[in-house]
Amino acid sequence: MTVSNSIKIFRTVQQVRQWRQHCLLNRETVGFIPTMGALHDGHCTLVNQSLKDNDRTVVSIFVNPSQFAPHEDLDAYPRTVDTDMKLLSQKFVSKPVDAVFIPKITEMYPSGITLDVANQRGAFVTVHGCSEQLEGVTRPQFFRGVATVVTKLLNIVTPDRVYFGQKDAQQCVVIKNLVRDLLINTEVKVLPTLREQNGLAMSSRNAYLSDSTKQESAVIYQGLTAGATFYEQQKDNGAGKVSSAEILDKIKKVYTSNKDFEVEYIAVSHPETLDDLEYVVPGTGAIISTAVRVPKEDGSGVARLIDNVVLV
Repeated sequence: MTVSNSIKIFRTVQQVRQWRQHCLLNRETVGFIPTMGALHDGHCTLVNQSLKDNDRTVVSIFVNPSQFAPHEDLDAYPRTVDTDMKLLSQKFVSKPVDAVFIPKITEMYPSGITLDVANQRGAFVTVHGCSEQLEGVTRPQFFRGVATVVTKLLNIVTPDRVYFGQKDAQQCVVIKNLVRDLLINTEVKVLPTLREQNGLAMSSRNAYLSDSTKQESAVIYQGLTAGATFYEQQKDNGAGKVSSAEILDKIKKVYTSNKDFEVEYIAVSHPETLDDLEYVVPGTGAIISTAVRVPKEDGSGVARLIDNVVLV
């Protein structure tokens, strides 16, 4: 264990468990924010909420290999631990973050890990029914990897509360189902998406984008907002249900404005099951989500940006 400006840094499972046992003995509540690093203001919002809700707060920084396919950007994913630690130290002064867990891959995957699912060994977690659609169509192993690493982290930290952002809507649904079905004694708290001034959802992947592309990417949220506005208008007019096809039509009209962006999907889904909806019923609501591929600044390919809005 090391200490950085009063923040404890844990490298092993045993160190975290010893610290957690101390919290239990002192009857202190613990909030937990799992991250893959490259921290931004969206992460800080989660940390700030945990500091308000709990006696102790711990953040993890771990780029999880099992949620990447062999062809994806595991090696290129931003790794900025020193910058992340500086941000956490400087951003939260009056009540600081208590600890950061930065494990090695061997600590999290004792049986080893390869990106090829067919050659993986050991225990993995799959949440059926809400992992296969949307993101799961093009990234079939992604939520298996997410569910596995989150299960491991919750087992290590045993927090009273764990915090996620609404930007990763499907991930939030998967984790809520995971915690419920595996009887994990942790409350899952989902906070609203934090956005740039132009509406672009904050994401570690935004670091791949040029300033001009960031500005152009505002169209992603603008399209979702057009769909949400149409829904609210229909609801205000007394509609008992609103056609998903009409909502999608409003969004697609906005997205035709930029030919360099590739829309992978737009979906109107049930907020708990993620099943496709033919109609949105006020009171039950829906999640409108999308994934859009935009050019990277260095010309090496595209960055895949996701976003969503919630209808109630």
